[in-house]
Parts: sequence; structure tokens; C-alpha cells
Amino acid sequence: MHRFIVVGGGAGGLELATRLGDRYGGRKRKSAQRALVTLVDRYPTHIWKPLLHEVAAGSMDPFTQELEYPAQARWHGFEFQQGELIGIDRAAKRIMLARVIDDDGAEILPARELEYDTLVIAIGSTTAFFGVPGAEEYSIALDTVEEAERFRKKLIAACMRAEHQVHVTVQDGPDTSPESEPRIQIAIVGGGATGVELSAELRNTAQVLSAYGLHKLDPSHDIGLVVIEAGPRILPALQERVSSATAELLRNLGVKLMTGERVAQIAPGFVRTASGKTVRADLTVWAAGIKAPSVLSRLDGLPVTKLGQLVVRRTLQTEADDDIFALGDCAACPWPSHDGNDRKVPPRAQAAHQQASFLLRAFANRLDGRPLPEFTYRDFGSLVSLGHFSAVGNLMGGVIGGSMLVEGLFARFMYMSLYRLHIAALHGYPRMMLDTVAHWLRRTTLPRVKLH
Repeated sequence: MHRFIVVGGGAGGLELATRLGDRYGGRKRKSAQRALVTLVDRYPTHIWKPLLHEVAAGSMDPFTQELEYPAQARWHGFEFQQGELIGIDRAAKRIMLARVIDDDGAEILPARELEYDTLVIAIGSTTAFFGVPGAEEYSIALDTVEEAERFRKKLIAACMRAEHQVHVTVQDGPDTSPESEPRIQIAIVGGGATGVELSAELRNTAQVLSAYGLHKLDPSHDIGLVVIEAGPRILPALQERVSSATAELLRNLGVKLMTGERVAQIAPGFVRTASGKTVRADLTVWAAGIKAPSVLSRLDGLPVTKLGQLVVRRTLQTEADDDIFALGDCAACPWPSHDGNDRKVPPRAQAAHQQASFLLRAFANRLDGRPLPEFTYRDFGSLVSLGHFSAVGNLMGGVIGGSMLVEGLFARFMYMSLYRLHIAALHGYPRMMLDTVAHWLRRTTLPRVKLH
């Protein structure tokens, strides 16, 4: 049987493995089974990465949203192998996985090699610190659930610590701190979607923590939020009118925007910009950019771009090997335009979803010995969530035949629908609807923010 290996259990990789397993994998009768499908990931569970800012703000409990890969594999007819990709032997058509160790350093699984006929690399992206001094050491990047949870706990601790200090000051004598200075200041480096969405969620978190008595600080005054963006405006990848509408909404929430300020140094307690400004920061989040994982540049001669992405053709095959495909953030896929500009498919969840659906069709051709089609990306627009306050974005292309700015309740509904469509791709629409109801019931019996 044909051996498919999908490396990376993110939005695109997990969707592809699930649908390949449903179509060709172990759920079929042995006589009808046409392929062995294996998913590889270094973690045992999956969470939709666009939700990590909600985990960091405490508005989502990750343990209620995580999907266990072995369970998904059992339900959908594929195999799961935990391990981190460390190499490829293209001649022998094998991938090498590092050993898996537990928190105490004990080995769980040894280093292994897996053989493939068709390999799909979908390992996503990692945080790019751009060599800024102190960025890795003194800021938190929301790349994993563990990092998001670490930030949430540090936020709650900072609020409780600041409230105690205010109490001691008032008990011992008059409070002489300037009224304009917040008790806690959170600096978010990067005005892209992650930084903007996190700032709005944190404003809501501050209000909820106060309501539940974890601190008696004024959530709108005593907890300051600063977004620092090197470009002339926030959301530089989106249309200017979307950026302007979002900036106005954030200012109304009391979020300070510093645009045109490139961060030059991060140290404990402050952020310094290239123009010489110093921003006090009790907590610093780094959301200033992404890069391809460094392992891609060491994969047996597969060409990569300056950003470290695998160079693929419009069939999503790598330039050097027809048996190796790549999708999502780690792939530099051409996006032809009518004006002749050399563009690449942007690193968005909708692109990974479209590429997973494309490869499902393409692999049917591959198994039947027919030529592969070419992938065409369709931009349906972008949406940015501002928590329960609002959402803003633009709908484009096939949705309305043009471009339209959307905001408010309708945009919020559209944003929430994106995650529900991801759940439907993994479980089908009936289970997605049940999951939606179960999620709503949980929200009625739990606080809006995780408090511990």
C-alpha cells in the first residue's frame, strides 16, 4: 500500500491526515484500503494556533479545546507517531525522528526512522526575534500552549502583587504615585493580528479578574496596555481601512499604540526602541514576526528561501523532489497575479486549509497515475477579533465579488465561524454542532476567564 507521512499536526497537516485516513486508511476494509497514513508531531495534542492569544489572556481553557492525536488517529483510520523531525534521507525515502523524553529527562520513545512513498511537510512556523538583544530571554512568545499558559499565570500573579502593594501603600501612608501611571504595564511587541487580538483580550481579562476579586485595581486605568509596532500602522498585512478601524477600537479600549517604533532592546522591566524611547514593561509579549523552523534548511538538499521556507511549485511539490510536498507557513508557494508581481501565498490558516483540501484531490490523481493539478489560492479576506468587544476585517474575492469592510457583531460571528469550520473539517458537521453546544454549556457554568 502507498505510504503517506504527514509531518506536522497543525491546521493544515491534521486536516489532511484526517481526510486521507477517512478516504484511504484503516477504517476501510483491508481489501479496500489503498494507503497507510501516518501523522507525525512532536506534541501529543493539537490546538488551533489562532486561539493561543485567548489562552494567554485566560479567556479559553486549553485543556477543553485540545485534541489528542492518538484519539483522532483511532477515529479516522491513520497512525500517529510522536517525535520531532530532525532529518530526511531522500535516496532511501526515510525520515528521522528525535527521541521523545519526559519532563524529568527520561526517554519515552527512542529515535526512529519511518519510510514513506509520499511525504508532506507541514510543520508551520516559529517566532522570529530578529536578533533583538534580550528578546528571547525577557519576553514571552505565544508559540505553544505552554508559553501562553506561562504568560497567563504571570499576569494573574502581577495583578495580585500590584494590588497588595497598593494596599500596603495606603495602609502605611498616602499614595503618592502619579495618577497617569498604571500599576501594571504590559508591552506587546508587534502590531500584527496576534498582538492586536491579545491586547483586546487582555483588557477583558483585567475587567474579569477585578470582578472576581483577584485584585481591586481599576482595570481600565491601573492596567496599562501598549502595542509597539515598527511599521507606520498596526495590521500592516491588511488593508489600511481595516487597520484604521481597528486602531480606533483599541484606543477606545484604552490601548496605547506606538507605531513607527522599532524595538532595539528588551530587559527586565522595560523595552527600549531604536529612537531612544523607554517603555516600562512589567510583562512583555513578543508578537513581532514568524520564521520557518531551522530544520528545513538541513533536509538533504531541499531548497529554501531567505526566510527558510521550502520552495515549492504550484503542485506543492518541492523543487528538488517530486515525492516531497509542503504546505502552510513552512512552504513558499507561488501566487500568480494579473499584474505579473511575484507573490507568495500568505502564511494564514485559510491558506493551509485550502492547501490541505487541494492535496486530498491531488493525491487521488497521484494514486491513479494521473498528472497533478496546480494550486490556486483564493483570498477570502481577513478577520481580527477584539474579544467580546468587537471584531473587524474585510471580506474579499469569491465571497462578495469585491472587498467590503465588516465590523461589530457580524464580523465577530464570522470570526467565530472560522474555528467551527476547522472543527467540522476534523470531525464532521454533526459533531461540530454538538461541540458548539457543549462549549456554550460550559461557558454558562464557568467564569469567563481561567482564574488559577
